[in-house]
Amino acid sequence: MTSELHRAAYSVLLPAFGDLRLDDNVRRCLSRGGVSVLLGETRDEYVGRDMDPARKSTESQADFVDIAREAASLAGAPVLIAVDQELGGIERLHRLVPAVASREQLHDLSAQDIEQRCYEMAKVARGLGVNLFLAPIVDVVTGANPWLHNRHLGADPVEVSRVSCAFIRGVQRAGIIATAKHFPGHYVTEQDPAIAEAMVPGPLELLDDNFEVFNEVIATGVKAVMPGPAIFPAIDPDHSASTSSRVIGLLRDTLGFGGLIISDDLDAVSILRGRSITDTAVASLAAGAHLLLVSSESGLDAIAEAIVAAVHEGVLDRRILLDAALRVRELAAANNDQYNGCRD
Repeated sequence: MTSELHRAAYSVLLPAFGDLRLDDNVRRCLSRGGVSVLLGETRDEYVGRDMDPARKSTESQADFVDIAREAASLAGAPVLIAVDQELGGIERLHRLVPAVASREQLHDLSAQDIEQRCYEMAKVARGLGVNLFLAPIVDVVTGANPWLHNRHLGADPVEVSRVSCAFIRGVQRAGIIATAKHFPGHYVTEQDPAIAEAMVPGPLELLDDNFEVFNEVIATGVKAVMPGPAIFPAIDPDHSASTSSRVIGLLRDTLGFGGLIISDDLDAVSILRGRSITDTAVASLAAGAHLLLVSSESGLDAIAEAIVAAVHEGVLDRRILLDAALRVRELAAANNDQYNGCRD
């Protein structure tokens, strides 16, 4: 029988895969306590900021409804069904939901118009079984950043905040959890964190604009925040934001965020930094993350076993794991009316 700790370890995993089929790894994860999946994109789609034409022509709304139901059935519990549905960046749901606006058009729309358009888009997504967006991107980007190229909302913190808060209000009104990313704000990131050890240089004062935006989205009521993949030497010279207790402590204790903290992709080179995926997962939990984004092919069972072993060895506090698992499960339950669709 699966122990309480094992079920908790699977509950804090957010396995990502690139299509609409639950592979054996994910099926086993869900049956052992997992309550989250990310219906992601391929690497080419991620880099190109667009879904493949073949995907657009073959995926249907029914495909999303079916996979959401299958995931909930395997879990025997409400499940978080996540997608990247960014503003003018990666839009995983492509033509299956109403378009909001291009990044250029967003700046000409009122906050009320953006909120309403986001509500209408998210209401359709909610009817598909989706209840978690890994969006919006709220980094205030002022310099070189190929990683966020054609994804971020610009260099003006007031405008980034205006658009992001409207997005959050709209999608959360429709019953979908919004995730503000990537804390504490990657204003300059010269290398792609997926393939290199990225760093955000400079003194802490250069983060002021980003802190301003995160304060605004937290005040708006965003339910989730994602720390990023880079190292911020001014805060913690040794750990990426997603594995740094200093960075996550700043989010939780200084900015006062009390919601769900979702790691960035732990398989990224910039987060791993030469460590194993299992050690990285334990480090992210110990730092304060509640839900760990990992590839479905990264060894989900091994990660869960390592988390449990870390508790037994005193490396990870038992209460931290159980509290994180409970937080994920409660949020899934509170945002899971997927069989009834979204209510106005």
